[in-house]
Amino acid sequence: MVAVERLRIGLVGAGPWARRVHMPAITAHPRTTLTGVWSRRRGSAQELATEAGGQVYDRVADLFDDVDAVAFAVPPRVQAELATAAAAAGCHVILEKPLADSLAGARAVAAVAAAAVCSTTMLTLRFDPVIRDWLAGLPDAPAGPDTIGSARWLSGALLGGPYAGSAWRAEHGALLDVGPHVIDLLDAALGAVTGVEWVHRAEPDVWRFGLVHAGGARSTTTVSSRLPVDPSEVEIAVFGGAGRHVLTSKPADARACYGVLLDEFCAAVAGGRTGGRCDAARALHVQEIIEQLRSAAR
Repeated sequence: MVAVERLRIGLVGAGPWARRVHMPAITAHPRTTLTGVWSRRRGSAQELATEAGGQVYDRVADLFDDVDAVAFAVPPRVQAELATAAAAAGCHVILEKPLADSLAGARAVAAVAAAAVCSTTMLTLRFDPVIRDWLAGLPDAPAGPDTIGSARWLSGALLGGPYAGSAWRAEHGALLDVGPHVIDLLDAALGAVTGVEWVHRAEPDVWRFGLVHAGGARSTTTVSSRLPVDPSEVEIAVFGGAGRHVLTSKPADARACYGVLLDEFCAAVAGGRTGGRCDAARALHVQEIIEQLRSAAR
């Protein structure tokens, strides 16, 4: 493992999410340096590098050679290919959700990442201090059958705004975009998801589904990114034997959450750890549930 004062991070991707979240968080953090940028569109990479500093790379393999870690801000299909190459090259990886656009791709990323490098996934809610406090107030043991959970994430993000033009979001919709955040949080709050009880998809891109958790608790979820809702409506709740726990606060700014992610990621790299609360194995678990939902909805 590499032990350095400031972690040299390469950024793969130069779209709106890279520019609005990854780049400013990495450049502002006291323990990281943005070494360089690679993108399929060199002009976009040059614009970002000019703003943030760092080198523009024509070959992504050369970027891997020059950094300690790689942060990905690319579509899931591209991440699946490039993250496996980065991890195989010995780079620690900061991943986006979902890991890939297929379960096979996600498994490949998780397997390579687990072998030798530190990985973390930008499951934004898990790095929000308010949400962490909410989770800390829940019982440690998986909730029993006398407890139910509910979640909703309703937004108009794909109707307009910086991410409305994202091709992969348009293709896969809310389930692959905001679904990982909600499923991960319910899994953490109620106990590991062990199965899908039911699922229904309706237009416009509205997913409703029920999950079964390890201790017998059940949860229901509604997500959509194509409703005329602004700002987004986000609520997570737990009722029953586990008590009454309702989370309605607006999620923290993504850049602030990314800063918390970098705190933990740098500490994990320095400590020689490969796993953590949001590592690639965790992201794979979430994606396995999503694939069950997609299969059931066909």
